[in-house]
Amino acid sequence: MANTHPRLLHIANPWSLVDYPPGRKEWSLARKLRAIKEAGFDGFATNLTPEHARWAEKLELYVMGFFSAGTVKDLTAAFRRQRDAGARHVNVQLADHDTPVKKATQLAIRCVEIGRSMGLEPSIEVHRDTCTETPEKAYAIADGYRKATGELMPITWDFSHLAVVKHLRPSDFAARLLERPELVRRARQFHLRPFNGHHCQVPVTDGTGRFTPELEAWTPFAEEVLRLWLKGNRESGGELFVVPEMGPTRSGYNLSAFPNSWDEAVTLREVLDRLWKRAQRR
Repeated sequence: MANTHPRLLHIANPWSLVDYPPGRKEWSLARKLRAIKEAGFDGFATNLTPEHARWAEKLELYVMGFFSAGTVKDLTAAFRRQRDAGARHVNVQLADHDTPVKKATQLAIRCVEIGRSMGLEPSIEVHRDTCTETPEKAYAIADGYRKATGELMPITWDFSHLAVVKHLRPSDFAARLLERPELVRRARQFHLRPFNGHHCQVPVTDGTGRFTPELEAWTPFAEEVLRLWLKGNRESGGELFVVPEMGPTRSGYNLSAFPNSWDEAVTLREVLDRLWKRAQRR
């Protein structure tokens, strides 16, 4: 009998390696991808190019695609590029914050249709300055998608954006961010970056190796996400792709006084692995 136990794949984002190592000449793409492999990640997620594909094959790393798009024409071209670079799962930041729900819903339907027609598994990310930047709008699009297709919309969950938009306290994270459990269980991609209601990224460590109080306040929510997903997928199995997506200082996600984003992402991968194993035992 085939093994149907769910499997967690740890996926790095090379974005975390921008300007790395600090204060020295930035590493080449090849060196960055080697570092991803050496840190124990199963693969990486980015806007893929042929160069990414070559190194991924050489290093035996799983690749996941990514792009932003707001028109059917852009979707078609972008999916083709990600497919040709070896992706199967592709994360999409769709349209803009002011895209009307009806138009965004139609675009979400076409997004999934186009991706699937190329043999891909598209997933629409919850993200600021996209059509899903608030819970209300994201759920309205998901409801319209289900009404039109009879299926749950595939979502990449990055809860940090919604927490900031809604100015949430850690004690409210689970109640407010997991109020649509069926959509969380349907998902296959999660960007699990620690956050609070003021900042979409908080530091994992304090620079001396100790975990920050902010991380400690976030980890119960991260474990609850994994438990909720397992509750809906424990019997059917499947793969869950989790990105400890720590943004670099240049992007504004990290702050100059915090530890560098790559070392933080590596530590966060270890934290998430422990949370996954604990969630599996419950």
